[in-house]
Amino acid sequence: MEPPHSRQRPGLQPAYRGYSQMPWIRNHVRRLDPDTFYFQFHNLLYANGRNCSYICYRVERRKHRSYVSFDWGVFHNQVNAGTRCHTELHFLSWFCNMKLHPDECYHITWYMSWSPCVKCAKQVANFLARYRNVTLSIFTARLYYFRDVAYRQGLLGLSHQGARVYIMSYREFKYCWKKFVDSQRRRFKPWKKLDINYHWLAAELEDILGNTMNLLREALFKHQFGNQPRVPPPHYRRKTYLCYQLKQLDDSTLNRGCFRNKKQRHAEIRFIDKINSLNLDRRQSYKIICYITWSPCPRCASELVDFITGNDHLNLQIFASRLYFHWKKPFQRGLQQLQAAGISVAVMTHTEFEDCWEEFVDNQSRPFQPWEKLQQYSASITRRLQRILMAPI
Repeated sequence: MEPPHSRQRPGLQPAYRGYSQMPWIRNHVRRLDPDTFYFQFHNLLYANGRNCSYICYRVERRKHRSYVSFDWGVFHNQVNAGTRCHTELHFLSWFCNMKLHPDECYHITWYMSWSPCVKCAKQVANFLARYRNVTLSIFTARLYYFRDVAYRQGLLGLSHQGARVYIMSYREFKYCWKKFVDSQRRRFKPWKKLDINYHWLAAELEDILGNTMNLLREALFKHQFGNQPRVPPPHYRRKTYLCYQLKQLDDSTLNRGCFRNKKQRHAEIRFIDKINSLNLDRRQSYKIICYITWSPCPRCASELVDFITGNDHLNLQIFASRLYFHWKKPFQRGLQQLQAAGISVAVMTHTEFEDCWEEFVDNQSRPFQPWEKLQQYSASITRRLQRILMAPI
């Protein structure tokens, strides 16, 4: 059997020469059996007895201004004594042996049953550091030993080297079923608690990665930042996300990031902690633009007022997608206090949603597509905010 692309022109040499003799061919297949997929990719929070690890991969090569499909398939780990090797290293061996051209750019997407172990995360991070013409997106069904500090640091190291790490959602499971499973044209049937487990694991991954500016996924952005008065399907709770840009007066961006509410520590407070940690030069002036899914609660509004009052070299603008408990007096007073402190408070319009889409979303170079009635909802929320801000305190 001849390996795929064995006749590619020479170029990129294997990153790890020690892997050149790995028995990767027997672990390289095109499609999975449906039962194998359902068992191995089940996104359980704790999955005992699943010792195999699978990677469904897609490799794309940059052509002109976009990426085109280059290769795809499935790898699984070798667990037999004497030939043991983890799936990630099998892939790297195969990928490097394709003798890719060093002047071309490649994007790799992995759909993994387990997130990488400590050693594999380090090896993959080293590979990305060495080959800057290769980028990597990882979607994982489960998190491997996510309570262990070393494993958490491994994922963080991958993110620091530019890998985008996500939890697989229904959308990715459905895509894998269609692309990588010998389904005989049968439809993908999601298992019970797929969505519940996804949100739990996504929150855990976010806690691991912290504020590493891992871009938001399109579905998450549209659900969490959507300004519809009622939650669109799937009907899970919309939480507070805060995306910020720290700019100099010449409009150059110094820092940016995204925070989500954590228990006992709201996104606004985490944002304040981050800006304070930067130790900005107080002799210079800075502008901060925040895009937030929910307007601040009274406590966070008070904290933001104190923060800006004590930092007169900062100019803060807040654009909220929706107003939080806007009919309650304490929440109305919080918004009024923000304005009185010189903090600009406004509602996100098409312009702000588009800017947020371009700066904070893994948009795959696609333009922002507004949802139905976006402008109508924005105008309605703006009128409500203006009535609150113009009312006596």
